[in-house]
Amino acid sequence: MSKELVISALADQVRIAVLDEGRLMEFHQDTANDGFAVGDIYLGKIKKLAPSLNATFVDIGYSKDAFLHYHDLGPQIRSSNAYNKIVANGTYKTEKLKNFRMEEPIDKDGQITEIFAPGDSVLVQITKEPIHTKGPRITSEISIAGRYLVLVPFSERVSISQKIKQKPERDRLIKILEGLTPEGFGVIIRTVAEEKNAEELQADLAYLLNKWSQ
Repeated sequence: MSKELVISALADQVRIAVLDEGRLMEFHQDTANDGFAVGDIYLGKIKKLAPSLNATFVDIGYSKDAFLHYHDLGPQIRSSNAYNKIVANGTYKTEKLKNFRMEEPIDKDGQITEIFAPGDSVLVQITKEPIHTKGPRITSEISIAGRYLVLVPFSERVSISQKIKQKPERDRLIKILEGLTPEGFGVIIRTVAEEKNAEELQADLAYLLNKWSQ
C-alpha cells in the first residue's frame, strides 16, 4: 500500500491532498493569510460600530475587517488613543511616555460607542489570525514580549508570573523592575526571569523599549 501527501502552495492558496494507491482520500484547502500573525501591531481605522455586540470592526489592511470587542480594549485605551492622535498631528515627537499625560481608565462595563466613532484610528495587536471568511481578532491592549519580560505601554504596573513561588525571589525581581522600568510603561516578569540578575533584566527591557520605539 502506497500513501502520498501532495502539497500545492501558491501565493494566495494552499492545497493539501492525501493519496492512497493513487486514489484521493483527503483534500484540504485554505487561503493564505497575507502574512498576518499573532502579536503583529497595526495602526487601524474604525470602519463600523456594532453596538449590539459591543464591538467594532477595524480596517488593518486585510480583506476582511478585524474584530475588536469592548472587553479587548484594555483599561488604558483612552491614553493610547490620545497618544496616537498627538503623535499623528506632530505635537508629540517621542516614543517616551514620561511627559505624556495618562487618561482615566475606562469602565469595564462601558459601551464601545463611548470610545470610538467611524474613521477613528486605533493601535491594535493581533490575538487570533484570520481564518476562512473571518478577519483577525485583535486587542488594543498592546504588549511586547521579550525573553524575560513583557512590556506593556500606558501601564505602570509591575506584575510577576505566579509560577515563581518563592516570596524573596518575587520581591527581588519586582524591586529590580520597579527601579528600571521608565514612566508610562508596565512590565510582566516571566517565569524564565527567575534567578536572573539586574543586568540581564535591564538588557531585555532595553530590547523591548527599542522595539516600542521602532
